[in-house]
Order: sequence, then C-alpha cells, then structure tokens
Amino acid sequence: MKFLAITLIAHTPDPVTGVRKSTRDRFREVLDNALLAEELGFDGFGVGERHERPFISSAPPVVLSHIAALTSRIRLFTAVTTLSLLDPVRAYEDYATLDHLSGGRLELIIGKGNGSAQRELFQVTPEDQWDRNAEGYELFRQLWRNDKVTAETRFRPSLHQAEVWPRPLQQPVRVWHGSATSRESVDLAARYGDPLFSANVTNPIEPYAELIRHYRERWEHYGHDPAAAVVGAGTAGYYATRTSQQALATYRPIFEAQTALQRTLGLEPVYGSLEDFVERSSALIGSPQQVLEKVHRYHAQFGHSVLHLHAEAGGLTDSQHRDSLELFQAEIAPELRRTIPDPPWQWGPVAPAAEPELAATPA
Repeated sequence: MKFLAITLIAHTPDPVTGVRKSTRDRFREVLDNALLAEELGFDGFGVGERHERPFISSAPPVVLSHIAALTSRIRLFTAVTTLSLLDPVRAYEDYATLDHLSGGRLELIIGKGNGSAQRELFQVTPEDQWDRNAEGYELFRQLWRNDKVTAETRFRPSLHQAEVWPRPLQQPVRVWHGSATSRESVDLAARYGDPLFSANVTNPIEPYAELIRHYRERWEHYGHDPAAAVVGAGTAGYYATRTSQQALATYRPIFEAQTALQRTLGLEPVYGSLEDFVERSSALIGSPQQVLEKVHRYHAQFGHSVLHLHAEAGGLTDSQHRDSLELFQAEIAPELRRTIPDPPWQWGPVAPAAEPELAATPA
C-alpha cells in the first residue's frame, strides 16, 4: 500500500485556538508539511484546487512547482484538478511544464469540483459541468499523447492540427478520477482504464463502497482486466497515539469545534459525537492497532491500494502532528505495506517521452 498526504489549503482559523494565520504563513505551512511528508517517507503529496472561500488553493501548478523545487523523491498529486472549470489546453501547458520541473513526479487526480461559487466564477452550470469535465479530460488526454491534435469541442474553440508545447516528460502522465457522490466520474475512469480515487470523507462507508463496486462493474463492461483496476481512498481525519484514550482526549476539542462551525453554517453534522465519528466515519483516530483494524475493514470493501491522510495539523500542535505522523510511519505503514498490495506499477518517474525533432529554421 502507498500513502499520500493531501491538503486543500483551507484558510480558516485554528479550530481550537481561533487564530488564523496570514496567507503567507499558510502557504509556508503547506511547504513545511510537504517537506515533512518527504522526510517521513510518504509516497506522495497532494494539493487540492478550489476557487472559493475559505480555500486558497486556486493555483495548484504554482504550489506544486515550488514543492518540486524543495523535494527530490515524493510524487506530486493534484487533488483534484477541476477540469470542468479549466481550459484543457491551458491546463495541459501548466502540467506538462510541471512534469519537467518535477523530474516526472507528477500525477493528476481530476474531477468536476464542488461548490456553486466557483461554478459561477467560471460560468459553469450544474447541467453542463459533467459534459465539460468529460470533454476537458478527453482533450487533455489527446494533448498529452499526441504531437498534433484535431478535435471538435463544445466548450472551447476547436483544434485543427494544433501543436501545444512543451511536450511532456512522462508519456503519459497517470490520471486518477476523483469520485465523491456520482457515477459519472466512475464511468469515465472505467471507460478509459484509469484508476479511481474515492473521496471517502463526509459519509459512512456504504455510498463510497457502492461507487467503487460500480467502478469495478463498469471496468469489466469496457473490457479491462479486473485485476488491473486500482482504487485509492481518502480519510476524514488522522490522529494516532499510543492509547485510544489519549487520542480521543486530544481530538475531542477539534471535533467539537468543527461540529460547531458546521452548525453555524447551517449544516447538520453527519456524526453526533466524537465516538460516533471515530466508529462510523473513515477517520483514523486511536491507537496504532485501532488504525490498522479500520484500514483493513475499509480495504475489505474497497480493495484500495493507496490511502491519503490529511497533511495539516488541523487543530493539533505542530509537535502532536509530527509525533502522530512519525507513529504512522513507524508502526502503521509497515504493517499496511506488508498486508495490502501496492498498485501494479512502478512508483517512480515514468520513462520520459522522446523529444520530437523540430524543422530547421531558415537563416
């Protein structure tokens, strides 16, 4: 099993202290967490994309490029790239550039994105967002694989023998499809034989398990080898200590502050207590043995081979956050790596594409 640390770069007050860092310090925190993830042996670091408050993750290629310059081994993920909002040609240019700057460490998780504010910002409607996502991905896929592209499109000007530069380092980049609640993203992933990444954050296990079962059914429907289907899954939170009592005592004020915030926003919390949250959500809170048992319980339903944890302290002190991640890598990750298989591909740079020859410029 492989492990990612992921941030959506929410810019909110600390749920316990109420203090909100400056924008500059919040970005610095993201960079520090990426460096910590590489230091501790995480396999990937992901940065989300949101175009609305309270997030400041509107430019993941910029953030990931900075992280690429500071790191050397860890793979770099988007979580997710909102292709329904983007011009796929411009997105291709950004990510092909990042692919080179990172030495071929880039992977994309794509999705339509959530939130009415960002749809309005980009003039995308609920009725056309899925069509935009599918068209954007199909065009992005062609651009990554072909030196010249001809495509008739609905949501941007069509292309005729278009050349888009730079050509990427990886041929092709790996694209995961982010899935939260709908079958459209699941079907798109299965159709193209791409891996699926389940959000697995808000609700109990069943709706996510149902979508993953649907993914595997559609995967076979499209003629792919069932053994080659790959699934990743998120978590609703992580905090491990030597004993469950210590973990619950530390996490309780964080959970209560998050629940209070949801209620002030007019949202009814899914989980009524911390104990309910720990029992029924995907959150990994407790002793190492409890974390292992829960991951295996989810794996029995999902069959996933990649797991993401939140990269942020999220109400923990810096030392609590680091100690918990160190405990994960020391006692939890080795056992999960031993008992749950990796994805069936090499976890490293994909062989670089050959550079196309350019015609000589007349003198």
